[in-house]
Amino acid sequence: MTAASPGPDDDDRGREHDHHGDEGGEHREDGGHREDGGHGGREEPPGNEPLTARSALGLRAVLSGIALVAAAAAAIVFAIVANHDGSGSAWGAAVVCVIVAAIAATDLAVIARRARGR
Repeated sequence: MTAASPGPDDDDRGREHDHHGDEGGEHREDGGHREDGGHGGREEPPGNEPLTARSALGLRAVLSGIALVAAAAAAIVFAIVANHDGSGSAWGAAVVCVIVAAIAATDLAVIARRARGR
């Protein structure tokens, strides 16, 4: 590059970024600006989404229930195989299945608590 030809970063030197453009900047319909300059922070979504947002707790409960039953059954099968063969890898698989079953059971408890709150 020569001194006469601008580099790729030369166009942005010394200029502030325009927050009024169409590049996903912070534009509000009332013409105001965010106090933090549009960087970081969390902004409330427009409309009534926070009031009407719903989680699919029923579907989540069904999937967690299936995962709990399947992981518990697999843990039992792997434990039986490991006990019969003495295989270390089968014991490892049984432990992983027990962990998955515990996570699914915890998720079911959280779902039940949230469902009571509705």
